[in-house]
Amino acid sequence: MNFLKVPWPHIGAWTHYFLRADIPVLAATARALEELRAIEDEVDANMLTPVIQVDPLMTLKVLAYAASLRKPSQATETESITTSLVLMGISPFFRQFGPQRTVEDWLTDQPEAKEGLQKLLRRAERAGHFALGFAVHRGDTDATIIHQAAFLHDFAEMLIWLHAPALAIQIRDAQAADATLRSRAIQREVLGVELTDLRQALMKLWRLPELLISISDDRHAERSNVQCVVLAVRLARHTALGWDNAAIPDDIDDIARLLNTTPRVARLFLNKIDHPILEAASLTDQPPSHS
Repeated sequence: MNFLKVPWPHIGAWTHYFLRADIPVLAATARALEELRAIEDEVDANMLTPVIQVDPLMTLKVLAYAASLRKPSQATETESITTSLVLMGISPFFRQFGPQRTVEDWLTDQPEAKEGLQKLLRRAERAGHFALGFAVHRGDTDATIIHQAAFLHDFAEMLIWLHAPALAIQIRDAQAADATLRSRAIQREVLGVELTDLRQALMKLWRLPELLISISDDRHAERSNVQCVVLAVRLARHTALGWDNAAIPDDIDDIARLLNTTPRVARLFLNKIDHPILEAASLTDQPPSHS
């Protein structure tokens, strides 16, 4: 693999590169797609959707391709993976998406990058769960796309791990050495661009649904649907190594305000989302009963 060793000079160069770059998917996704390809005549959108929507990289590829099939006047339409598949058709989907390169092979000689990306993928999954929980609790009609926005929130960072692992490692090491270092500051220093700006620019250039783009924009955090995403992503990041991070009480206070409840009830709700099986034990700090 020819990985980027130095950053592109400006955001336009970064977007130009990524619009043409190959994006691998998780090995489990690639295998499942090939199993379905073998029985293509029996496959429908509902069979493909669960394979695709658990992988943010494949989700991104499908949404971007579906957007390219829409007329400009349809840019406001909300697209789920299922509606995207219905739009393109099953046989055209398999023609467009042949056997996929896998993350595991792509980063086979980059163990640090593979580990960094795996952590980010786990965080994305948890952020999606939190955001969906917030949205459902609030009765938000856009719950599905709020989940999608949180799940895809860090896709620009995923692309950096895949295409510029040395730069991603440089950012990771700088943040590990200085806990007070702002993410945006080190991103500007190392990449010459903030990942938030890169994400929003790519989403617009891929012509992803306008609602997804607007809900993903951290700079509009005064809106409740954006707050669902921002707080879910923040909590997933702060709890990646456990629930003892010093920033978590502030997160819970903000989430309580979003859900119009008390911090104590918000914490109980979060434990229910994150640890449904061991909920009682995690809430009471007692070992689970074996009676």
